[in-house]
This record gives sequence, C-alpha cells and structure tokens, in this order.
Amino acid sequence: MADVKKVVLAYSGGLDTSVILKWLQDTYNCEVVTFTADLGQGEEVEPARAKAQALGVKEIFIDDLREEFVRDFVFPMFRANTVYEGEYLLGTSIARPLIAKRLIEIANATGADAISHGATGKGNDQVRFELGAYALKPGVKVIAPWREWDLLSREKLMDYAEKHGIPIERHGKKKSPYSMDANLLHISYEGGVLEDTWTEHEEDMWRWTKSPEAAPDAPTYIELTYRKGDIVAIDGKDMTPAQVLTELNRIGGANGIGRLDIVENRYVGMKSRGCYETPGGTIMLKAHRAIESITLDREVAHLKDELMPKYASLIYNGYWWSPERSMLQQMIDASQVSVNGVVRLKLYKGNVIVVGRKSDDSLFDANIATFEDDAGAYDQADAGGFIKLNALRMRIAAGKGRTLL
Repeated sequence: MADVKKVVLAYSGGLDTSVILKWLQDTYNCEVVTFTADLGQGEEVEPARAKAQALGVKEIFIDDLREEFVRDFVFPMFRANTVYEGEYLLGTSIARPLIAKRLIEIANATGADAISHGATGKGNDQVRFELGAYALKPGVKVIAPWREWDLLSREKLMDYAEKHGIPIERHGKKKSPYSMDANLLHISYEGGVLEDTWTEHEEDMWRWTKSPEAAPDAPTYIELTYRKGDIVAIDGKDMTPAQVLTELNRIGGANGIGRLDIVENRYVGMKSRGCYETPGGTIMLKAHRAIESITLDREVAHLKDELMPKYASLIYNGYWWSPERSMLQQMIDASQVSVNGVVRLKLYKGNVIVVGRKSDDSLFDANIATFEDDAGAYDQADAGGFIKLNALRMRIAAGKGRTLL
C-alpha cells in the first residue's frame, strides 16, 4: 500500500476515526479526504469539519443523506418485510451500503486511490463496507487500520491521541459504556453488561423509547397511507420518506415500541448480543404486512415470505450491491404495484395492533368470505372434491400400508 496517494476516510469525528486520520497521514504519508454522513443519528455532524481541519484535511465532505437513506435503502428493504433471524430489523446493516456508495463517489470525484473505515476486525461492518466498495470500484484499495495497527484498546487510542495532539477529551462527560450505532432506522447497543447474556439490560441505556410500563395509559391511533408498498402519508398528511420514519420514531418511542434484546450470529462466525431500538421500523413492518394481507395474491405473498430470509441474509452479510440482491429486489418491487391503501393502527404500551386496513386494490371479497348467506357467490359443495383430490396421494400411500401411525 506504499503507493497510496490519497484516501477517503469515513469520519465521525470521534476518538477512533480521529486517531485513524492521523495514523493514515503518518503511516501512509498520504493525503486524507474525510466524509461524514448525516443518516439521522441525532448528533451534530458539523463539528467533524473543525476537527478534520485541525488535522490538516483540505477536502471535507459532510453530507445529509437522510432522504436517500430512507427512500433508496430502508423503504426497499421493508417492501420485503425483512427480518434477520426472526427478530432483527437490520438498522446498522442497511446503512453500510449507502456509506460505501458515497465513499466510492467521493473517491472518484477527488481522484483518491483508496478508502478507509473504522470497523474492527471482529465485526460485520468491515465486510459490508468492503464488499460494497469492491462491487462499485473493483480496483479500489481498502485500508482497515484495526486489522493493521496495535492500538487495540481505548487507553492505547487515548495515549496516541494525546501524544499526537489530537483534540480528544480524556476527562469529559461520562462516556456510555456501550458501543453504539444510530441512524434514522435504529440505535444499537453492544458491549458493557450486555456481554453477559444472563444480565438484564439497564433501563437507563435506552435513548429513544419509553419503557412499556411508563408509556401512556391511553392508546394512540394512527393511519398510514401506502403507495406501491411505501408509506406516503401519516394521518392523511403527505410526507417524504425521511419525514415518515422520523415521525414514526417519535410516535413509537412515546408508546414504548421497538425495544429488542437478541443474540445474533455474525457473518464472521461469532455470536453477539445486542440491544436495539427501532420504533418506526417496528410499526412499518406490522403495517406493511397488514396492507399486503388484502392486496397481495396468496402465492405471491407466500413466495415473498420464502425469499425474505435469503434477502435478509444478503443485507446482513453485506451483499446489497450483489447481482442476487438486485434480482430479488426487482421481484419484490414488482409485487408492490398493487400494495396501495390505508392501515389503521393502535399503539399501546409496546404493542402495535392492526385495527383496520382498506384498499381500492383489495382482493378481500366480503360476499365470498362472509359467514352469512353468500347468495351463491361460493358453492360449498365444491370443497368436497377439492379435499379428495388433495388427499389422493395420502390415500394411495395408506392403501399400500404406508401410514404414519
């Protein structure tokens, strides 16, 4: 990597990436371009500019990507009702392909020959960033400091920062004991007491949601309007994708919705315990399945459910920019043409309860489904032959003595 002349660094302005910035300058003797993304993490990103300038960076990119993030990544993922290992709504995973995309765009614009990130050698993010980068720019060089340096503890990072005059407070406000990641879809917590799988998470850890016990005693009702599988309005008010998710986070958090404590299987092979707050996403998943329940053909809906675990694994493992994910996305998006209408929800103490759904594209026919007289819309006598034909193979097997008893 001695030939690296310019590198684009995914830069937050925190301890790790500030040390990485200086380390890249000294170790590779190269120019560093910084890129800071606003994905709705709820923290100011502009201070990163001053920190980068203090370290001699001349090209600084600070981008508001909230709308692109929700429109082009979160919404497409939710069209598939995507859940990893039955529970995780992929809040961290889905942000990484956008960051990788922007890193490559900036590298192309600035003539950089390398990118760098602050992901550790134990986690999934290194895979996600780098698979995305190689898919979008095959010849790009990737520098992953955590796989190269010996600064493998917070104290070593602090000592390095102090030695090199990097403006990091050693004795500032109390630091969270957790490793955290946040964007408009979720906030995650790892490390600390969570590394003991028997220890209950601490109540004061949560940032976005009330506990169900402290949530209002009266339910909150909302109506979500769908167009081609995406929410376009809340309670009749048109909103952009980022506005939709921001508002659902607010409403869901106030009602104690979206907390999760799981142990997941990382792509690199280890198990990891994490806690997540995904209030808006939890509401979106429930509502989307509700609108699909009346607008999708049965076999289309079932096929989507069969494909979803594969789709979820592709996102979790970093294959957003792969041809197979693109192929699945086209199939998923094609299924959403008729997913239009309104879902009414009751939010109450951590629960998302569907209480109504309607659509001009609904396949639900009350004249056929009724328990009352259907006036000949459905001939119940037809069911006898249907059952016998479906039982034929089992009847033949049983006649040959191949019973399961």
